[in-house]
Amino acid sequence: MSSERPTLLVFCDSLSYYGPTGGLPADDPRIWPNLVATQLDWDVEVIGRIGWTCRDVWWAATQDPRAWAALPRAGAVVFATGGMDSLPSPLPTALRELIRYVRPPFLRRWVRDGYGWVQPRLSPVSRAALPPHLTAEYLEMTRGAIDFNRPGIPVVACLPSVHIAETYGKAHHGREGTVRAITEWAEQHDVPLVDLKAAVGEYVMSGQGNPDGIHWNFEGHRAVADLMLKALAEAGIACP
Repeated sequence: MSSERPTLLVFCDSLSYYGPTGGLPADDPRIWPNLVATQLDWDVEVIGRIGWTCRDVWWAATQDPRAWAALPRAGAVVFATGGMDSLPSPLPTALRELIRYVRPPFLRRWVRDGYGWVQPRLSPVSRAALPPHLTAEYLEMTRGAIDFNRPGIPVVACLPSVHIAETYGKAHHGREGTVRAITEWAEQHDVPLVDLKAAVGEYVMSGQGNPDGIHWNFEGHRAVADLMLKALAEAGIACP
């Protein structure tokens, strides 16, 4: 990457780098971070993983050396998480993530398959993966840490997307509380927000996105890029 151009530093979950058929490399020109960076004539650093919540962003911002390297060059920071926070989770997140460490392998597969059977059935009565107040707390911890190192750097955050995923029993009753918590936090700290539901809701809810019912098509990515550019402009970053 060129050190002469600003970098768009994006912390995200899989929504930011999945397309209509699955995950894509971080440099794929069709995903919204690259669409935005192209319009700005910036570089981009995408730091994320499937299933990340705002808590994972805190860990990444403070522990990932890629984030440390990108921050001095960053022209703006985007928190493109919050969706996973709001999804129902029959098990506490910490326990669910421990499934990958179960040994031996046959037992891990049995546990994973069992959870896969339980999750869509219990999701309609399960709490959000991360309580809304914790989502806001982790966002503020991360914003504060970044602002300490780069005072005044523009920050943009996102409101959760929507889904019709059978794997979650099509349940998303935690979204309202997460939206409220993120909105209140953003208002307190003058952080512009991108409403992912407004951008991709039409495509997802009509079945035009990824067949998994949660990730987006490329039209959705373009719609997110358009709203992201508007939010960045609100934060003081204008297209050339």
